[in-house]
Amino acid sequence: MFDLIGQMFQYSFMVRALVVGLMVSLCSALLGISLVLKRYSMIGDGLSHVGFGALAVAAALGLAPLAVAVPVVVASAFLLLRISERGKIKGDAAIGMISTGALAVGVMSLSLSKGVTTDINNYLFGSILAMSEGDVWLSAALAAAVLVLFGVFYRKLFAVTFDETFARATGLRAALYNTMLAILTAVTVVLGMRMMGAMLISSLILFPALTAMRFCKSFHGVTIGAAAVSITCFLLGLVTSYLYNTPTGASVVVANILAFLLFYGLERLRNGKRAAA
Repeated sequence: MFDLIGQMFQYSFMVRALVVGLMVSLCSALLGISLVLKRYSMIGDGLSHVGFGALAVAAALGLAPLAVAVPVVVASAFLLLRISERGKIKGDAAIGMISTGALAVGVMSLSLSKGVTTDINNYLFGSILAMSEGDVWLSAALAAAVLVLFGVFYRKLFAVTFDETFARATGLRAALYNTMLAILTAVTVVLGMRMMGAMLISSLILFPALTAMRFCKSFHGVTIGAAAVSITCFLLGLVTSYLYNTPTGASVVVANILAFLLFYGLERLRNGKRAAA
């Protein structure tokens, strides 16, 4: 086992994948808890489509992909939040409207340039080979910022997640913390698209939180549980990808699905025993 691990990390691209993957998995799991509880979890999927559109435009214009995608996706997250808060367009409709529009812009940009390139396919489906050393440093810095902000404002995010009306009544600036949550999610989605791909990155937001809720009942417990599940599933997916030459993003998602099914089954079994008693 240790020989296998040593062999894996002889390759620089595996080391880059490990560093970025662990950070993105941790950020996604922590933010996913609030998004799932607020029933706004599909924002990750919508923002990933926006990210693909931004990356396609950047590729067509010959610009730096991440430098274009980060501000565009952050602005889209802010726009989604504002549209939903005004109530004229519900959250799911706003996500669908912006995400499909961004995909259309991306496809049009590619059709008017050189078509779908290998680099764009890497963003769409994910590739650990696509990450450069510069991507690693940028991802590490942004992921560290996400983790620090989540830790500093943990109690505020907890209050906004569980009872936003009460939080507003106590004088908490709920709109500010909702905006922060959306922006942190946007940054995390863009960082994860290199490895997971635009089609799969939202799974890192959904599955760890849902799995942790099967065996933890407090917000603090779910936070720790989701982080542990996300990191473990990422490591299992990375090893599986190396051993069987499977796509890394898909391998990580399958590991998350199996973890969810396992703990869902254990939860049903435990509830069945309690009912019988």
